[in-house]
Amino acid sequence: MSRKLIAAIACRNQGSRLYGKPLQNLDVVAGTTILDNIIQCLQTIPCIDGIVLGISEGIENEIFKKIAEEKNISYITGDENDVLSRLISCGRLANATDIFRVTSESPFLYFEPVETLWNRHMDKHLDATFFDEGIDGTGFEIISLQALELSHTKGDNRHRSELCTLYIREHINDFTVEKILAPTWQNRKDLRLTVDTPEDLADCRNVYNAFKQDAPRLSIEKIVAYLDESPELKQMIAPFTEAGYATMNL
Repeated sequence: MSRKLIAAIACRNQGSRLYGKPLQNLDVVAGTTILDNIIQCLQTIPCIDGIVLGISEGIENEIFKKIAEEKNISYITGDENDVLSRLISCGRLANATDIFRVTSESPFLYFEPVETLWNRHMDKHLDATFFDEGIDGTGFEIISLQALELSHTKGDNRHRSELCTLYIREHINDFTVEKILAPTWQNRKDLRLTVDTPEDLADCRNVYNAFKQDAPRLSIEKIVAYLDESPELKQMIAPFTEAGYATMNL
């Protein structure tokens, strides 16, 4: 059976530390948002057959429907807390066999290995491919829709949350899973490239404006070198790195 990979992006505006994270501007002058760069980057990856936004219910999230329509991409709406069900609904809408999962507040994807890992995922008939141990915000997961559906059926409320692959990770022997570790140069617990706080946003704006000529495919390796030469940026996000990595790969 041929397999179809679609990117599902769970979107909502609520956030206790920073409201409307996906819609925050990376480039204030041009009006380029975090979500803009994510979508544009995903659209450059040939193996991703489409993008579906999994929008949380609520009037404050209606803007994401308008964005999807403007960008001519599909969307579904669903329960705010049950993020897993939204990913499943995205896959069903697109008749996908597999979901490419990235988060809506992480603007810079490590895109280079995606094609290779998707081919490997298919060749080995995997339920899940986890790209782990990279810089917070740059990784991704490839999960079969069937595995996500089983997770939702057999899991409990903590599995039906933003920790969408937690059930698979906790029951690894019940699935065919391959964990791919990021290159050593990406094993940097002193860095993060996701937006959860105003400090993160300032950091990612600085990075984007340094490399926006390459957008939407910003090189993570170049970003790392840039941050290593910018101690003030690393210091700004230092208070948030430990907590961020504590919940990664869950």
